[in-house]
Formats: sequence, structure tokens, C-alpha cells
Amino acid sequence: MQLVRQNENKHGNWGRMVLAVLMVAAIGSGCASESSDDPGGSPAAPGRQAGPAGALSAYVEKVKRAQAVRAVAAKKWGLAKTPLAAPRPPAVKPKIATRKGFEVDGGESSPPVFTTVPVKEKIVFLTIDDGAEKDPALLRMMSDLQIPYSAFLTDYLISSNYGYFKQMQDRGVSLHNHTLNHRYLRGLSYAQQKHEICDQQTKLEKRYGKRPPLFRPPYGSYNEDTLRIARSCGIKAIPLWAAEAFPDRMEWRERDRDLHPGDIILTHFRGHKDWKGSMPDMIRRVMKTVTDKGYAVAKLEDYV
Repeated sequence: MQLVRQNENKHGNWGRMVLAVLMVAAIGSGCASESSDDPGGSPAAPGRQAGPAGALSAYVEKVKRAQAVRAVAAKKWGLAKTPLAAPRPPAVKPKIATRKGFEVDGGESSPPVFTTVPVKEKIVFLTIDDGAEKDPALLRMMSDLQIPYSAFLTDYLISSNYGYFKQMQDRGVSLHNHTLNHRYLRGLSYAQQKHEICDQQTKLEKRYGKRPPLFRPPYGSYNEDTLRIARSCGIKAIPLWAAEAFPDRMEWRERDRDLHPGDIILTHFRGHKDWKGSMPDMIRRVMKTVTDKGYAVAKLEDYV
């Protein structure tokens, strides 16, 4: 946390710097075309293209402006490099199947269980589990850097401060199911598993206004009952993980110990009590790994 405080003090004029970057980016992108009352449309203003080409150009300029702001934020938060921009989300989400070797007989329409999303682009997905640590610096850091992530929440850990995760949701983070009490599901009866999974669905919906479509079983452990129950209470997919991030290291599921297009990265809401570092330290570690390998972090819900 000392590094974060030093960086925040050093860049006390953060708001003015961001404003300056935005103004420069806006000037570079040119003035917006004037509106027209003609229902049939009017020719694009000089320097502007109409139709799909114009939309693509506008999107490129938007990305450039966002990257300029992100570069300032990266310096503020002590990142080694500016995170790369993710590509535009696909118009049609990829079809996802259960990973080979992860199959159990949960019925024909069981939610798929997977560790990687089938994409060709060099993107990965960041997910954070449980909810034990509620570090305000994480909210500020991720908002400043505009790094997308998904939270998988356990009720007994978030209940001391539901508001923290509402702030997270208000910043565009999707909140998903990680059971009520983080129990080992394979050791539970059908009724006990249903309580853990479906009652958490209901609690999250009442608390945050949306029934989660994604579920992650604690410890990545599940059986036939888990899949049937998940499907019965509205779960559409079960993303596990291909890599796990800590403040001081990365751990890998694959033998090549590397990232691959579409890999899901797991980390946890933890701090100095459990880790050799803070949550911002963990973000610095995972983003160094991701960026050094030429990957961008994309939003999981845009693809699943």
C-alpha cells in the first residue's frame, strides 16, 4: 500500500492530467460533424466518413483516447507498462463446450464447464473470487485503468459490506455466484448443494437486482448434482480457470506455463493478511504478465 500512496501523492494533479490528455486526444480526432434535420441524412462533414467506415473510424478514435488516459493511470498506479486495449467485442458470442476431461453427466443441457473461451484474438479474462478483502484502492485502480473483470461472490464473506460490491457493480463489474458458504460441493447432498447454489442466486438477485448467469464452484469441484442444480436455478455457464494470479507469482494449469487466447485468470479478494502484498500489488503482477506476453484483458460477459 505504501507504493500506492507514494504514487497517488506523486500524481496529485491526476484530474488535471487526465483532462489535458482528453483535450489533446479530442483535438487530434477533429471536430464532430454537424447534425442535420434531413431525415434522409446528409453528406458527412469534411474529414469524416459515413456508414460502416465512419463507425469504425470513430471506434478507433475512442480507443486511442481511452489508451491515452490509461497510460496516465498506469503511471499513477505503478504499472510497468500501459495495458493493451482489447478488440471490439464480437457481434455473436462464441459457442462454448465443456472442456475435454471435465465432463460429468449432468444432463443434455448442462451448463458448459471450461477454462478457456474459444477465441483467436490475444485476449484473456480476469475473474476475482469470494469477497474476503474489500480494498477501496482496488475499485479506484480498476476504474482508473479501465480493466474489465468479473466477481464471483460468496455470501458469508461479502455480507459484512454488501455496499462495497454495489460500488463495484456501479462501475460496470458483473457479479456472479460462488455459493453461500464456500463449501466443498461434492461432499454435500443434493439438497445441501441446492441451498448453496440456488439460495445464493436468490440473494444476489435481491441484493443487486440481477440473477447471475455464471457460477464458479468453490475449489473448482463439482459433480452431476452440481450441474443439474445450477441449470435449474438459471446458471448458463461454469467458467473455471487456466491460470491463477498472486501478488508475487502466477500459477498455471497448463504444462507449458503460458497464456493462451481466451484463457480465464483466477484471483481472489485477498490482502496482506493472506498474501505477500495487496490487491493493487496483485493487479500489477497479473497485468505485467499479461501485457508482456502481448495480451489484453477483455470482458468475460461479452464472450460468454
